[in-house]
Amino acid sequence: MNRDNSGVNLPALRSHNAALVLDLLRMAAEGGISRLELAERTGLTPQAVSKITARLRDEGLVTEAGRRASTGGKPRTVLRLVPGAGHAVGLHLDRDEVTAVLVDLAGTVVGEQRGELDFGAGVAAVADTAVREVDALVAESGGCGPVLGVGVATPGPLDHEAGVLHRVTGFPQWNGVPLREVLAQKLRSTVVLDKDTNAAALGLALRGQCGLGAADSFAYLHLGSGLGAGLVLGGALYRGARTGAGEFGHQTILIGGPPCGCGGRGCIEALCLGAVERGDVAAAARFLGAGAANLAGLLDIDRVLLGGRTVDAHRDLFVRGVGAVLEERARREGGVAAVPVSAVDGGRGMVAEGAAQLVLASVFGRGTMAFPANRK
Repeated sequence: MNRDNSGVNLPALRSHNAALVLDLLRMAAEGGISRLELAERTGLTPQAVSKITARLRDEGLVTEAGRRASTGGKPRTVLRLVPGAGHAVGLHLDRDEVTAVLVDLAGTVVGEQRGELDFGAGVAAVADTAVREVDALVAESGGCGPVLGVGVATPGPLDHEAGVLHRVTGFPQWNGVPLREVLAQKLRSTVVLDKDTNAAALGLALRGQCGLGAADSFAYLHLGSGLGAGLVLGGALYRGARTGAGEFGHQTILIGGPPCGCGGRGCIEALCLGAVERGDVAAAARFLGAGAANLAGLLDIDRVLLGGRTVDAHRDLFVRGVGAVLEERARREGGVAAVPVSAVDGGRGMVAEGAAQLVLASVFGRGTMAFPANRK
């Protein structure tokens, strides 16, 4: 990812340095990494790395994984992360469904729950459903390591930093609801709140799916019961100055078009969902492609990724339809390669998995440092 990967030998930054070390251990996976390599990769002194790794071993986060032959001197001891030493819960509160996943420190899903949800029932009912699903998930997983926090993904718009929802399309009663605070009190846990599309984009960026490089720019377009986008620009999740970026579904592309739940007319979301409801998936794909072409022209992105329940039900049609519109745009410009389009392979739990990564990001030093809110 696009981030500062060097450490600083100052006691005040001990947690920052530990996060750098943990992140390198996570990326090394089962193969592990030596203390000398950690020092070389972070810029920390070998003494500082030894102190950090000793503390992480005492906390059960790191263990020895054998020895590696050295080019000179005694063999190096290899360390690896203990994935089961901690867990994070990811919670996707969709308009009609709730999905909860439990992931370990390596990001592996070790438990999953799914149930019905009525997002229009109000904050009390939604919060009770969320708590019930999380409690059932943790209980079913038995003796898992400590739960570090709960990442929650919901439809937007919302204020990620304040943890407050705005006027979710079709659900104006959620405007101003401090959902993060409500869930933190009920769950008695640290809670991180973000839009469903941002959570999904974060998960995709960390996994490097669909051939993504560390500094790639892409738009993840999520078409399910609504339509939104998650933007990763230069390898960093982009939320915007007021954490409102990615409200993709409510750009007008047909003046005087059909009414949308947001109060506007001719929005891409209304056009796409209306076409799907009529059984004209090809038209829905063209509408989605028009919006994708707008993004490609505005942001010069490297790739468009498609996901969500509606896309999953017609993957080939959406990939071909959106791709055709982007190819038309490239031909008009001349000498420009079309932005590639692909459907993500994440399953129904992909957004929830990304929500769990909202919690793990800070553990591995990939919070505001790696995925900046760009707040001025």
